[in-house]
Amino acid sequence: MSAATTPDMSGSANKNIRRSTVNRLSADNVTLAYDQRVIAEQLSVEIPDNSFTVIVGPNACGKSTLLRALSRMLKPSEGRVLLDGQVIQSMPAKKVARTLGLLPQSSIAPDGITVADLVGRGRYPHQGILRQWSTEDERVVQESMAQTGVAELADRYVDELSGGQRQRVWIAMALAQQTPLLLLDEPTTYLDIQHQIDVLDLCAELHEEQGRTLVAVLHDLNHAARYATHLIALRGGTVIAEGAPNDIVTAELVEEVFGLRCQVIEDPETGTPLVVPAARKARTEARTGAEKVAATEAS
Repeated sequence: MSAATTPDMSGSANKNIRRSTVNRLSADNVTLAYDQRVIAEQLSVEIPDNSFTVIVGPNACGKSTLLRALSRMLKPSEGRVLLDGQVIQSMPAKKVARTLGLLPQSSIAPDGITVADLVGRGRYPHQGILRQWSTEDERVVQESMAQTGVAELADRYVDELSGGQRQRVWIAMALAQQTPLLLLDEPTTYLDIQHQIDVLDLCAELHEEQGRTLVAVLHDLNHAARYATHLIALRGGTVIAEGAPNDIVTAELVEEVFGLRCQVIEDPETGTPLVVPAARKARTEARTGAEKVAATEAS
C-alpha cells in the first residue's frame, strides 16, 4: 500500500491558499472554537461529491467539531463553510435542511413521542404552507423505518427503547429527510457488532445505489477503512492525511495519528487495509526501549 498522503492544507505555509469549491461541501481555512478554546485553526477540507467520506482520529482531535461546522451547527470564528458555493451560515435553515441531513452524536427526543412520529419529523423541511403531510411523506417514513429495522417499533415511545434501538430510530429520521448529503456523527454508537455492520452496510447502500454523499465520524479505524471511499485523518485539529484508504492507511500513519504500533495487512474479506495492533508485550518493550534512548541522549 502506498504511504503517500495529501499535503497538509492547514500548515502555516498554506494559510493563504484557497481550495477549490467544485465539490458541494467544503471548509475553507476555518478556525473552530468553543468560547476561547480553539479546536482547529486554518483547517481546510473538501468533501468529494458522491463519496462516502469518513473522518478518523484520536479523541478530542476535532472530528465532531469539524462535522458540526460542516452541518451549520457551529459557526467558524474565521474562514467559511461552503454548500453549493454559498456560505452555509448565510443560507435559510430550511434550504440547508433540504440539502444536508445530520445525525448528531447525542440526540434527545421529546417526551411521549412515538417512533413513527419522530421519524416523521424528518419530513419537516419538505413541508410548507401549500404542502402539508402527504402519502409520499408516509411512504418515505415507512421505508426509512424498514431500512433501519425499526418498523415494528413504530407505535412504541422512543423513551422506552434501548440505546441501540433509539440510535436506529434517529438514523431513520435522518433518512426520511431525503437529502443528497448526509452527515453522521458516530452512527454506530450504542450498537452491537451486528447492528454496527447493518448501519454501515446501509450507509454504503445509500452511497452506492442512491448516489448520496455521506460524511461520517467513526472511531473504529478498520470499519472506516472497509467502508470509506475517502478517508480524512485528523490529529490536533490538523489534517494529517486524506485519500482512499488503500492509498493512505499504513502502519506509519496509524502510529503518527493514534500513537499505536501496529501492522497493516489486507482484509481477507474486502482487500482493504486491516489494522492489527502490536501485542501488549511488544508495545511495552518498544516504549521501554524508547525511554532508555531518551534517557541516554539526555545524559
